[in-house]
Amino acid sequence: MKLLALLLILLPGLTRAGAIRLKDLVDFDGVRGNDLVGYGLVVGLNGTGDGLRNSPFTEEIMSNILERLGVNVTGEDFRPKNVAAVLVTASLPPFSRVGSQIDITVSAIGDSKSLLGGTLIMTPLNAADGQIYAVAQGTVLAGGAVAEGEAASVVTGVPTSGVIPAGARVEREIDFELSALTQLRLALREPDFTTAGRIESAINTEFNQAVAIMRDSGTVELNVAATRSVSTAHAIGRIENILVQPETKARVVVDQRSGTIVMGQDVRISRVAVSQGNLTLTVEEAPIVVQPNPFARGETVVVPRTVAGIEEEEGTGLAELPEAATLSEVVAGLNALGVSPRDMIDILKTIKAAGALHAEFVVR
Repeated sequence: MKLLALLLILLPGLTRAGAIRLKDLVDFDGVRGNDLVGYGLVVGLNGTGDGLRNSPFTEEIMSNILERLGVNVTGEDFRPKNVAAVLVTASLPPFSRVGSQIDITVSAIGDSKSLLGGTLIMTPLNAADGQIYAVAQGTVLAGGAVAEGEAASVVTGVPTSGVIPAGARVEREIDFELSALTQLRLALREPDFTTAGRIESAINTEFNQAVAIMRDSGTVELNVAATRSVSTAHAIGRIENILVQPETKARVVVDQRSGTIVMGQDVRISRVAVSQGNLTLTVEEAPIVVQPNPFARGETVVVPRTVAGIEEEEGTGLAELPEAATLSEVVAGLNALGVSPRDMIDILKTIKAAGALHAEFVVR
C-alpha cells in the first residue's frame, strides 16, 4: 500500500480539548481594538519608487506635502524615482493612552518595486469615524528584496510591503469607560450552548453565588455589582483565568488547494462501502506536413493526425469501511483505501453525501 501524503491533524480547536482559560474562549464586552488607516508617502528609495506617469496621485500628495512645508512647486516638472505612495494600517489596542506607541503596516499602492530602505513621512491614521487617532512615521522594514539585470529579475518575499515596529504614536483615546459597566457580556468565539453553560457554572462556582447567566449560545452575562469587586477590571481579572472545558462540533475541514484534511476527534462514520478508481483519457495532435517532390507541381498541405486513448488505472474495488467509533478507526478505515489525498477529499465528499459521515464538512 503506497504511503499517503495525507495530513490528518488533531487540533485543539476541532477536538474535545482539555481545560482552556476563559480569556482564550471569549471576548469581553468593550475590550476590543479599533482599525486605523492612513495614506502617505515613503521617501528615500533607491530608484524603486512609483513611476509618476503611472501613479499621478503620488505626485499630487507629494506636491501637497511640499506646499505645507513652504516649498512652492506650482508649475514645476519633477519626476523623482525615490518616492512611493502607500497605505498605512494599524490596530489601536483597547485602552491605549495618548503617547503610547503601536506597530503599523505599510503597503505600496502604486507601481513601486520595493520599499526597502525607505522612510515613511508623517501620516495621520484615521478610524471609521473619520477622526485622527494616531500619527505614523519611521523607517520601513520591508519583507523581501529585488535583484534585476538587463534581461532577468528575481524577487524574494514581498518587498512592496513592510512594517514599522512602534511606528505610530497615539494622539487620541477611545472614549469608553469600562468601570461604568454594571453588566458585562462575554461573547464566545465559538458559540455553543454546552460551552456557554459550563462558563456560567464555572464563574458562579468561583464566586459561590449566581453572578453569571447564559443568555444564548454565544453570550454569558456577568453581573459586576453582584461580584462585589472593586471595579469591572478587577472582576475581569478574577474570571479570565478560570479553566473551562469547551465543547466543539464534529468537523472535517478540507483545503482543496494543498490537499490538507483536518479531522476532529468526534468525527464518526457509519458502515459504508466505497469503490474508487481512476480513468485517464489522452488525446494528442501530431499533424504531418506533406510537400511535393522538388520541381514538381503541387502544394504543401498539413495532414491532421490524432492519437486518442483511454487508460484505466487499477482501483481498490469495493472496499467496506466498518462503523467507526473513534478518530483512529476512521483514519485506519480511510487509509485502507490506499488512495491519494485529493482522491480522499472526493471520497469524503461522497461519504458525506451518502449520509454516512456524521460531522460538519467544511471546504476551503
